Amino acid sequence: MKHPFHLVSPSPWPFVGAIGALVSAIGLVLLMHHQGAYVLLMGLALVLFTMGGWWYDVIQESNQKGTYTPAVQTGLRLGMALFIGSEVMFFVAFFAAFFDVSLFPVGGIWPPKGIRPLDPFDYPYFNTLLLLLSGTTITWAHHALLQNQKESLLRGIGLTILLGLFFTSLQVYEYAHASFGFKEGIYSSTFYMATGFHGVHVMIGTLFLVLCWFRAHLGQFTPTSHVGFEAAAWYWHFVDVVWLFLFISIYWWGS
Repeated sequence: MKHPFHLVSPSPWPFVGAIGALVSAIGLVLLMHHQGAYVLLMGLALVLFTMGGWWYDVIQESNQKGTYTPAVQTGLRLGMALFIGSEVMFFVAFFAAFFDVSLFPVGGIWPPKGIRPLDPFDYPYFNTLLLLLSGTTITWAHHALLQNQKESLLRGIGLTILLGLFFTSLQVYEYAHASFGFKEGIYSSTFYMATGFHGVHVMIGTLFLVLCWFRAHLGQFTPTSHVGFEAAAWYWHFVDVVWLFLFISIYWWGS
C-alpha cells in the first residue's frame, strides 16, 4: 500500500446489528405491555451474535501483520474517545432530567412524599468502593502490559472482571430490596433509568474485559500494540466516573 491506513472489507455486521437493535426495541415495548418477551430474547440473541461475529472479524484483522499501523491505531483511539464522548452526553440527559425534577419538584418536596430513598452509605457506598478498586486493578493491568508482564496482566484483568460481577450482583440485590418500584413516580423513574443504564454499561464493560483476558492469555497484546485493551480500559474508567456522579447526585444529594 502507498498509504498507512487500513481499508476495511465489506461487513454484514452493521446491518445485522441494526436489525437486532430494532427487534430488541420492539420486544422491550411489547414486554412493557406484558407480552412478546420472546421477541426481546430474539433481538438480544441477534445483538450478541453480532457482537461475537464482529469481535471475531476485528481480532482476525488485528492479527494480520502490518494492518494496524501507527496511523490506524491513532484513528482507533480517536474513534473510541468520540464514542465515550457520545456516551457522556447520553448520561448527561439523565442527570439533566433528575436535576430538573429535583431542584423544582412538584409540591415543593424532594424526594416526593411516600418515597423512602436508599441509604447512600449502605450498598451504594460499598459499590462505589468496588468500582474505585476496579479502576486501580485495570490500571495495574495496563502497566503490567506495558512492562510485558503477562501474569500480572492476567491477574489485573481477572480481578477487574470479578469486581465488576460483584458490583452487578449487589446492584441486582439492591433493586430487589428497594422500597419503591419503577412506576412509582418521577423519582423512581429517573433513579432506575440512570442507575439501570449504568448497570448495563458495567455488564458490557465486563464482557469487554472477559474478551481482553482471553486475548491476553493467547498473547495477542504487546507493549506496542494493544488498542483493544486500551479501549476496554478507557471504557471501564468512564463507567467508574459516571458512577461517582450517580452516587454523589442521585444517591447522596438526591436523598
